[in-house]
Order: sequence, then structure tokens, then C-alpha cells
Amino acid sequence: MNDELDIEDVRAHLDEEGDFAADYLEELLDIADLDGDIEISVEADRAAVGIVAEDGGDRRLKRLIGKRGEALDALQELTRLAVQSQTGERSRLMLDVLGYREGHRKEIQEIAREAIAKVLETGDDVALKPMNPFERKVVHDVVADAGLFSDSSGFGAGRHVVISIPDEDDIETSDLDDEAEDSED
Repeated sequence: MNDELDIEDVRAHLDEEGDFAADYLEELLDIADLDGDIEISVEADRAAVGIVAEDGGDRRLKRLIGKRGEALDALQELTRLAVQSQTGERSRLMLDVLGYREGHRKEIQEIAREAIAKVLETGDDVALKPMNPFERKVVHDVVADAGLFSDSSGFGAGRHVVISIPDEDDIETSDLDDEAEDSED
């Protein structure tokens, strides 16, 4: 029963984060005179907010994505800060615009699956190109599901994921280290 209350409390907190984010984004859309609808959900223990448009909706919403999602990343961080100002706690909220992140997630999952196949075929480690925290998290999840080991390596814009066949020591420590590190985004 106590666990059930904790789950309900977490869900209520995430719903509240989503509501604060939706209010912030609605105001932003009004100021920018952009037409979009807001969808709120909870995914993987995070509040998730999406800006969507009906078929033939406001094409100018694509500006909120920017080149390779850079504007979307910045808008997500601003939205997290707005939520933090309301809740007093750091938010891990995920923001999507016009399904960009979901489509990008599928592309990154395919890259990860191809790298996994190469690791299994050759037995050699595979280092992927540098990725942002969202992309690295997607790779780590796919690799973990495949039963292999992944670790983030490098710094700043050069940070990337290395995929390998796990050693005994890797199984114990890798998931905790990377999850803490990459969950910040």
C-alpha cells in the first residue's frame, strides 16, 4: 500500500510538471503567434509535453525544432527552468515538437542496433559518433535491452557511446554510472 501511495505521489508530481510546462508553452505560442496544441503525458518516469498541429497546421512550428533539434533542446531547457521556478525542483521533462524527437529516437535506435550487430559479429568494441545526452540515453537503453555493455566516453561536444560485450565488472557498474550521468538531460 505504501508503494502504491509513492507511485501516486510521483505521478501527481509529474502531472503537475506537465501542467506547468503546458502553461509556459501556451503563453510562448501566444506571444509568438503560433498555432499548436499541447499534449501532456508521463513517459519513463518523466513528464512529457508535445506541441502538435493538425494536418496542415502552422508550419512555422518547425522553427521551434531548428537545425538538428538545437532550438528544441534550448526550448526544452527553458521549459525545464520554468517548471523548476514553479516546483523548486529540477525537472527532467521531455519536450517534443511535431513528433521530431520520436522520429529522431527511431533513427538513433536503428544506429544502435546496427552497432550492436557489428559488436556481436566481430567481438570488437564499437564507438559511435558524438551524441547529445538524449541520443546517448536512447543508445544506452537499446544496448541494455540487447544484453550488451555501453559507456559514455569523451567530454562536451565529443561525448559518445562505446558499445562492447560485457565483462563481469561491467554488468555491475555501467548502468548506474551512465543512468545518473545521462538522466540529467
